[in-house]
Amino acid sequence: MSQVNVEAVKNYLLSMQDDIIRQLEEEDGQSFFHDDWERGPEEKLRGGGRTRVIENGNVIEKGGVNFSHVMGDSLPASATAHRPELAGRSFQALGVSLVIHPKNPNIPTSHANVRMFIAEKEGEDPIWWFGGGFDLTPYYPVEEDVIHWHETAKAACEPFGDEIYPEYKKWCDDYFVLKHRNNETRGVGGLFFDDVNEDSKGWDFEQSFAFMRAVGDAYIKAYRPLVAKHKDDDFTEEQREFQLYRRGRYVEFNLVFDRGTIFGLQTGGRTESILMSLPNVVNWKYNWSPEPGTPEARLYERYLKPQDWLGLEG
Repeated sequence: MSQVNVEAVKNYLLSMQDDIIRQLEEEDGQSFFHDDWERGPEEKLRGGGRTRVIENGNVIEKGGVNFSHVMGDSLPASATAHRPELAGRSFQALGVSLVIHPKNPNIPTSHANVRMFIAEKEGEDPIWWFGGGFDLTPYYPVEEDVIHWHETAKAACEPFGDEIYPEYKKWCDDYFVLKHRNNETRGVGGLFFDDVNEDSKGWDFEQSFAFMRAVGDAYIKAYRPLVAKHKDDDFTEEQREFQLYRRGRYVEFNLVFDRGTIFGLQTGGRTESILMSLPNVVNWKYNWSPEPGTPEARLYERYLKPQDWLGLEG
């Protein structure tokens, strides 16, 4: 078994958080609020983290880029349901999770997460794995932007095998689905991976960690150009209303289906940090649907279903 280096993972995650915040602050012109927190040894979930949030910025209406490193005596049902061998083990979980909700409807919302878990039991080898990914939720999508997003994702995966991008692109398409909304996707996808380790991929710790870093580094390369390109675009009040309506879908997914949200709440995590992913302004309308032939209808017809954006399946 390869040597596990939790400290190296932690150092990378902290530097990743700092770099993403720096680049987003350069685009926005306002700073993120810093909130460092710690849980005491007597609590169910121990450890701490660095929450970084921006609200009502020049470009970003609500955004959070959070780091946490927590420990507990047992994993919750959300983690052990599909991996019963983890039951009865103590655990550490560390990662960076972020969501950016821009003001301008022409800038997509984006989400990224990279994480490592290690589950331990006296007298047995530790079980470790990596997970994460990133996905894009446009309101008024531009095809070349979606292609750029997926090209960046593919480039991050290529050093690890030709099959990696199609595999984790499909997992992302399958995961970010609102089943109660006729299986519409949350957006145009990206990458989603979990349980990456020696058993699942044949990758030792260093290779698995390298893949997590590749995905973590690719996020801001994929997203910042879209922010810069569209942050000064004009938009109408009708477009703003549609953005707020579509944000409702984002909220529904995060509260009903999102693994990270469920895990955090089941383990007694820090609620303010867990729910920083929710936008500060959102609308629901009863039984609304877009008018045929409009850009809003085009979103549903073309973009809210899995597509071969890079033409790899032909």
